Amino acid sequence: MNASEEPRRAVSDSQDAAPEADASRRHRTAKRPGRRARMPLWLDTAVTMVVALLIAVLVKTFLIQPFYIPSASMNPTLLENDKILVSKLTPGVFDLHRGDVIVFEDPDNWIPGDATDDPTPRVRVMMVLSLVGLAPDPSQDHLVKRLIGLPGDHVACEEQGGPLTVNGVELDEPYTNQAASPCQVAFDVTVPEDRVWVMGDNRHASADSAWHESQGENGFVPESNITGKAEVVFWPVSRWGGLGDGRDSFTDVPAQP
Repeated sequence: MNASEEPRRAVSDSQDAAPEADASRRHRTAKRPGRRARMPLWLDTAVTMVVALLIAVLVKTFLIQPFYIPSASMNPTLLENDKILVSKLTPGVFDLHRGDVIVFEDPDNWIPGDATDDPTPRVRVMMVLSLVGLAPDPSQDHLVKRLIGLPGDHVACEEQGGPLTVNGVELDEPYTNQAASPCQVAFDVTVPEDRVWVMGDNRHASADSAWHESQGENGFVPESNITGKAEVVFWPVSRWGGLGDGRDSFTDVPAQP
């Protein structure tokens, strides 16, 4: 009788343990975090594109913006159809200096016509891409020139073909077209407050501050119109590189005349 009862107790203990083990396993399983459902491919792609476009817009708005060169007014520094990158941290985070190559909004109808008035399919594509900084602005409502005079500066050319002076100092300008003289017209101006004086490096082929002043128009550019400082040529690849340091030509120029 005793012998027969032992196996029954063993079986009973085993049966009692099984539910406890199952409960323990269920408890552990409940604690284990489930796998996160994967985002559908189309939604993942859409989110990635939106984030990329948002970053591009922020970069264009606050950091850099591409532009292209439509004319020969800045030869030999910039050639026609060059693509440049412009830092929008100058002016603002960094100060402007004489000799900087700057891009600015057309101050007073300096540019006749607009490429976007009757755009071709190519221009339409560029207009869309330019909104997010993926292509240069095709509207041609911006100009690129070299900053020659800051507010308060006295800028002059005594005669056509003569040297350019700033605050009484004659400039040596290696960045200009050496086949032509530094001045296409005679002028004598003092730059007003909140304005700058700009000139093209190809002086005799540039509708710049000096040319507009000679036509009886306003040759000064509001500082608020300045988009930024041109830093590099990024296209074509054969022209890739920085724009040099035009500030060296103004080293001896005093702050005020």
